[in-house]
Amino acid sequence: MPDKQILIDLSELTDGEKMEMRKLGILNANNQMTETIIPEIHLIRPPVEKHAVHAPQVINEAYEYKRPSSFSRALKLDLGDNRVLLISGTASVNEEGKPEHVGDFGAQQWRTYLNITRLLESEGMTWHDVVRTTNYLKDMQRDYEEFNRIRTTFYSWLGLAPLPASTGIQATLCWESLLVEIEVYAICKIK
Repeated sequence: MPDKQILIDLSELTDGEKMEMRKLGILNANNQMTETIIPEIHLIRPPVEKHAVHAPQVINEAYEYKRPSSFSRALKLDLGDNRVLLISGTASVNEEGKPEHVGDFGAQQWRTYLNITRLLESEGMTWHDVVRTTNYLKDMQRDYEEFNRIRTTFYSWLGLAPLPASTGIQATLCWESLLVEIEVYAICKIK
């Protein structure tokens, strides 16, 4: 991620925002940003080592959007002999951070699968390592049947067995043009 980005105008904060940001230690008594500090607990017990995962050939980083968004495409955690990959909600976005296939649900779902596939591959994983998906559809009533048809076709083609655990949710997605977004949890042995 690039250097610290401040995307809010401190002079436009409400009194409630200032109060809560002071409680978090982000603002001082004069409502000025404080320096970032490492929480004391992490001097004693470091957090689990995390590595951001990228697949720039198909999807850009969220902080490169026209209006930057603060999340990693995916995080890799190596826990003993196991690698865990947590892939953020991924949609039909291209390497320039633009939506692909506006208005075409099926094409958006296939592009989403491509983006996730490349993120998995970037860490030596495949869909056979996926243990859970959470699937967000803009319009569950309209699109679920097509979503499930495409998912079943894709999983069948991959020969997945057992199938990943899954949840489907109707949701307002971050961009009006997106119709489907999928997050993935994958685990594999590394030793």
